[in-house]
Amino acid sequence: MKTATMKQLLPTHMLLYLFILFLVEFVRGAALISFLSIYGKKALGLDLDVIGAAITACYLMDTVVKLAIGYLLDKLSVRTVVNVGLLLSLVGIAVIGHAHAPWLFITAAAIYGIGISPIWIVCLTRIKEESRGQQMGFLYTIWLVGMGSGPVVINLLLDMSFNWAYWTLVGISIIAWVLSFMLTSVRELHIDRVPFRKQLSIFGSRLREMRVLLPGMVLQTLGAGMLLPILPSFASHSLGMTPNHYTLLLTVGGAFTVIGLIPMGRLADRLGKKWFLVAGFLIFGIVLYSLTRHPSLESALFSALVLGLSYAAVLPAWNALLANYVPPGQQGLGWGVFSTVEGIGGMIGPYLGGLLAIQFSESWVVRLAGVLFILISLFYMFFPFRLFRGEKPAAP
Repeated sequence: MKTATMKQLLPTHMLLYLFILFLVEFVRGAALISFLSIYGKKALGLDLDVIGAAITACYLMDTVVKLAIGYLLDKLSVRTVVNVGLLLSLVGIAVIGHAHAPWLFITAAAIYGIGISPIWIVCLTRIKEESRGQQMGFLYTIWLVGMGSGPVVINLLLDMSFNWAYWTLVGISIIAWVLSFMLTSVRELHIDRVPFRKQLSIFGSRLREMRVLLPGMVLQTLGAGMLLPILPSFASHSLGMTPNHYTLLLTVGGAFTVIGLIPMGRLADRLGKKWFLVAGFLIFGIVLYSLTRHPSLESALFSALVLGLSYAAVLPAWNALLANYVPPGQQGLGWGVFSTVEGIGGMIGPYLGGLLAIQFSESWVVRLAGVLFILISLFYMFFPFRLFRGEKPAAP
């Protein structure tokens, strides 16, 4: 019985999508959290503001493509969209390794951002309504394991050899691209044939319904984006960590995010999503701020554990709320539009973080990000959750 259930939840064709997603997210996590910052600064001699601008360019192009993904999937097969995207991501990551000029480094990151965009939205559109909760759990677990393991592995390789780290990312990108040839060439997605302008009109009305939520959507990605170009430097300069210590910090945070994801999602379904967002962001902000007070290694590792659990509390509740606003048959455009709104903060954050780190310090940026997450928690505390369809009140 369990085997049959598992086959229904994850049919064979879905496993291929998930494996490609894992490879793509492995490289994405490695590149955005560690490789661009460490390799760009130490191997290419680039400044933090250039690295921040490159990460911003990556997010910008990723966001632009997500906005158009519904239109692309309506006109082209899944295989074509994913295959071309992964080829571009391969080109981008290959060029980054030799981009000594700031403009080339930023351009290569932008090309990479275009390429990694389609696979996530494609996976979201293939989730079946009758098993949405469980399939979303699998999807986010794969995403988190990929994003979490990428920086851990690449940090170990960077500590041994910059060349090994670079060619590992290139090699995994090649594997993902080759596997994309095995995807279906038929447009199987259940996407209504609605004109693009009509689709935008529908989602304009949806965004107006949830307009009070938009500031929080932007601020949370802004705060996270500010940390991306400065985390390795912050760990080294402010926390006194070696590369191995930083790798351990990422491992602990990522592991407890994955461990907590499914239990936190179940509790949020039972007790109501509001307080998981409020408590998750509040604890995340306070612990992040506390890291600027030069904790010991043991305290920093415990902080990483708490940060991981806090993120696990936020993620399923947040995405379940967004899912209420995705119309059946328009998943591609729906998740694309929401990813675009969330991506605004991701576009601005990395460049702002790198710029502020040069003007002030890495600790100053971490402190500011912590304050932002605390403000986001207060925002959700007073947010009218009754506007969300399907939200259950918290149990007494």
